[in-house]
Amino acid sequence: MTTAAVGSPRTYQVRTYGCQMNVHDSERISGLLEQAGYVRLAEADDNPDVVVFNTCAVRENADNRLYGNLGHLRPVKDRHPGMQIAVGGCLAQKDRGDIVRKAPWVDVVFGTHNIGSLPVLLERARHNTAAEVEILESLDVFPSTLPTRRESTYAGWVSISVGCNNTCTFCIVPALRGKEKDRRPGDVLAEVRALVAEGVLEVTLLGQNVNSYGVEFGDRYAFGKLLRACGDIDGLERVRFTSPHPKDFTDDVIAAMAETPNVCHSLHMPLQSGSDDVLKAMRRSYRSERYLGIIDKVRAAMPDAAITTDIIVGFPGETEADFQHTLDVVRAARFSSAFTFQYSKRPGTPAATMPDQLPKQVVQERYERLIATVEEITWAENKRLVGETVEVLVAVGEGRKDERTGRLSGRARDGRLVHFATGATGQPGASSQPGAIRPGDIVHTTITYAAPHHLNADGAPLAHRRTRAGDAAEAGRAPRTPGVVLGLPTVGVPAAQPAPTTGCAAH
Repeated sequence: MTTAAVGSPRTYQVRTYGCQMNVHDSERISGLLEQAGYVRLAEADDNPDVVVFNTCAVRENADNRLYGNLGHLRPVKDRHPGMQIAVGGCLAQKDRGDIVRKAPWVDVVFGTHNIGSLPVLLERARHNTAAEVEILESLDVFPSTLPTRRESTYAGWVSISVGCNNTCTFCIVPALRGKEKDRRPGDVLAEVRALVAEGVLEVTLLGQNVNSYGVEFGDRYAFGKLLRACGDIDGLERVRFTSPHPKDFTDDVIAAMAETPNVCHSLHMPLQSGSDDVLKAMRRSYRSERYLGIIDKVRAAMPDAAITTDIIVGFPGETEADFQHTLDVVRAARFSSAFTFQYSKRPGTPAATMPDQLPKQVVQERYERLIATVEEITWAENKRLVGETVEVLVAVGEGRKDERTGRLSGRARDGRLVHFATGATGQPGASSQPGAIRPGDIVHTTITYAAPHHLNADGAPLAHRRTRAGDAAEAGRAPRTPGVVLGLPTVGVPAAQPAPTTGCAAH
């Protein structure tokens, strides 16, 4: 007996942890399951036939979080014979069969290299009434060959590479995602065009080290060329990318950003530490002077650029002087936002066995000082925008207080979060109102208030443009793209095909 009624399709939920790469992988998982006949179940429903955990292994508490959630599901599964639980992602790649030994009620474990196997593994586990564990050591098929159920009508992830060739001592990702594999530019652009044909306005080019793109086919300028090629796609209004590595950041990319109108003037570039000694211990092959030099060049070419970063506090051996160097770089860089982390020891990384691991209380105290410094700067930078008019792409779920405050939310072109008044009576953004503002629409509005992490625009919008993405959102229609069947690099120029965190994607 299964949880689904006889003759009805089986239902599924995907629960995602971690970075942008995992979020995008979950879209692939959803697309695969729906192609196999499964139906997505709302998150509020606690009785799906299949629950898939797409896991992260970057943070120290990732294991506890997974096994805690699996423990909560065990009695649910006991009450619903036929329910299946699958675990994939980076933690599955790391722990492998240990997951089934620790949680024997798990039915399927699959790794980062074989997402496409999930429907077959689920069916095999049902037929054999035994757990299926399949972990490949290298990529089976490029993820973009898989069908995708997109989560947004207006913005989409497009993977340009997977894996990473760097050897940062704190990072477990290369061991779990493998060496870098690049897609051919024609493949990437085919996927972007497919998304735009579905009404998507914004794409984010995604890779563990996005600006080393081209290493597999020997073109160190490939990423800048790709940005410029995206500028030639009609209907594509915004292009973003994450995350670049300072060691691979070249002047041609800065020029492409500045000269391509639809490439947003926003840059997320992980710093990790402002201390050259710590950067050396991290095996980060740049130093603070090089990092700040890149920022100076970006701002010279794009004075309005918003620059965000990742910073780790408490790396083994970090001294108070090292930490002060980090604060100095933060003050010099004037970030618009920063993702800050306390160093987390991960088994299997060189840093985990380094001497001089710092006491928790020292790390916590430095972390709090870093947060205070970052927020002082981000608040000051945001205040400079009060009185400015910004273009906002209306989003879903960005503003948790929107319903209570009567606002909607979205992202400005520079990536800043903007909460804005709609200027309409009644329910904000309600589709039943003529001319109502929908997710995916574009508004222009004037900033009236700045906080450290967001901007407010409390006057009525100056302009509102209804878009195809907004039409799709109003109709409840999410883009679905089939696999782009070109995939891994091949010899010769591929033909164009019709119709695609911080964490591990930020290195």
